[in-house]
Amino acid sequence: MLRYWTAGESHGPALVALVDGFPAGLAVDADAINAELQRRQGGHGRGGRQRIETDTVTFLSGLWRGVTLGSPLALEVINRDAKLERLDDVERPRPGHADLAGSIKHLGSVRAVLERASARETAARVAAGALARQLLAVFGIEVAGWVRELGGLVLGGPEDSLLGRSAADLREIRDSSAVYSLKPDRDPEVTSFIDKVGKEGDTLGGIVEVQITGLPIGLGTHAQWDRKLDGRIAQAVMAVQAIKGVEIGMGFETARRRGSEVHDAIAYVAGDRDTPTLGFSRPTNNAGGLEAGMTNGQPLVVKAAMKPISTLRKPLGSVNLRTKESEEAAYERSDVCAVSACSVIIENVVAFEVAAALVDKFGGDSIEEMQARWRLYHDLARQK
Repeated sequence: MLRYWTAGESHGPALVALVDGFPAGLAVDADAINAELQRRQGGHGRGGRQRIETDTVTFLSGLWRGVTLGSPLALEVINRDAKLERLDDVERPRPGHADLAGSIKHLGSVRAVLERASARETAARVAAGALARQLLAVFGIEVAGWVRELGGLVLGGPEDSLLGRSAADLREIRDSSAVYSLKPDRDPEVTSFIDKVGKEGDTLGGIVEVQITGLPIGLGTHAQWDRKLDGRIAQAVMAVQAIKGVEIGMGFETARRRGSEVHDAIAYVAGDRDTPTLGFSRPTNNAGGLEAGMTNGQPLVVKAAMKPISTLRKPLGSVNLRTKESEEAAYERSDVCAVSACSVIIENVVAFEVAAALVDKFGGDSIEEMQARWRLYHDLARQK
């Protein structure tokens, strides 16, 4: 079983991801992980914290000469703005944050809760996901993510599909955009909107999309509810700070359509038996690459809705926890818009869940064994 945990506080010494069950024999590209960490810090609308931090990963265990050993990997991202011991407590909880519920749950301070609840923690999750992406790449599985909507501005649609397009092409377009969308020509409009909202003391959310290609048929399972891949992906995405909704494929729109408009017809081309899809194809991908908890060979499509950041420079009403008097909520340094960063985070947490399903299917002791089982599986499937 491939899994991970994270530890660390927003202003503590470091963030750590402990990855367990990673196969031996992968030559790790730390620069590729650092590139994802740096993308997470980017995007128009980020706050002052990103000018302080320069996120890079350090491996504390699990590697020998840059190659995974099969033992647990400890990944560390240092916090340059480490000042937790000097920070005061927060007396006025912020609506939308963990402040009130967490301080009452733990019968303690707001600071003790907000430091761990902060989205700064996602740097560790991005590091773990960027490592997992390198495992996927061994099997020709590619990942791309982007911003689809921002503050109500629609920046993508059904035309943004990996059906017939490469992930590399979409990543190149995305990387040319200041907000990580596939519509870089609209950047001036979007960045001006973000700046206007920031001057008003408000914040913005949006919708991000992730697609993964090269997936074989049969990752995940129908057999048990907690092992279905769509369920695992939904849980991982919903666990990202500020995410309030997850869709796979057509998602909520399926509830508004007839069955004949939703389900993806099946075709077969005998000459394509050597591909990961074994010759089966679909003219549409409304299912988003998942049926009954299993991949069906189509691109995996996941969308996530991020609410506006809950720390407002023009605060909402709150209550002073000491006096119980009505006051404005506290303000902690924050972003105006982190939807671009959210697209990076979701891209990498989804990649980790797919890598975990890959290990479940093909074994996780070594890359060499996984490759042999991959070939055997497809050889057997072609005989059906």
